[in-house]
Amino acid sequence: MANKIRWLGHAAFEITTAQGCRILIDPWLTGNPSCPVKAADVAGADLILITHDHHDHYGSDLPELVKANSIVVGQPEVVAQVKQDGIAAENVINSGSGMNIGGTVTVRDVKVTMTQAVHSSAAGTPCGFIVTLEDGTVIYHAGDTGIFASMKLFGELYDLDVALLPIGSAFVMDPLQAAKALQLLQPKIAIPMHYKTFAALEQSPDSFLTFAREKAPQVEIRILQPGETTNIG
Repeated sequence: MANKIRWLGHAAFEITTAQGCRILIDPWLTGNPSCPVKAADVAGADLILITHDHHDHYGSDLPELVKANSIVVGQPEVVAQVKQDGIAAENVINSGSGMNIGGTVTVRDVKVTMTQAVHSSAAGTPCGFIVTLEDGTVIYHAGDTGIFASMKLFGELYDLDVALLPIGSAFVMDPLQAAKALQLLQPKIAIPMHYKTFAALEQSPDSFLTFAREKAPQVEIRILQPGETTNIG
């Protein structure tokens, strides 16, 4: 059985590992015009990763998504809000204290490393995640970010199988920056995200595809439709 990545629209993803672990990243579902599922459809994930507190990433569905087996991962300031929203400390990483940039935690044999991101937030600082699955597959979710030179270090430190990259401009990297980021990260596969959801964003991945072919032709670009799943490994 392969690892599976399903795009839930915008920056939301569901990863199901070959071992059956389910991971949600930035599960903005209710109110997301591109999301094809409801919270009840994906509730009870083993891990729920939150990159920052903006409404289109944190979302309002968290209390419904978290079940007895779920662990929420985020920065201390973000998980403080999680607990205010009624999530018990035992369902938050490190017994409710959260984690921070540069750190790695292991939950059910999945390693989660928190990375920096260049963006804004009301609480804490924005972040991304490098997720190493049980079989060694490595997935980088950049969160909301502009390009930054340290992405090259991620490519050197981690053998990235997949990079989930924002391309929408206005609030995140534009297609040119996202394509340049592929040169730095050197993933095997890239999946664009954070576009088309709002009028202010890029409405198509076409420009990103063009720039990616020019700047990182060795990287396989997979364009997903909201709700579509792709196999990794």
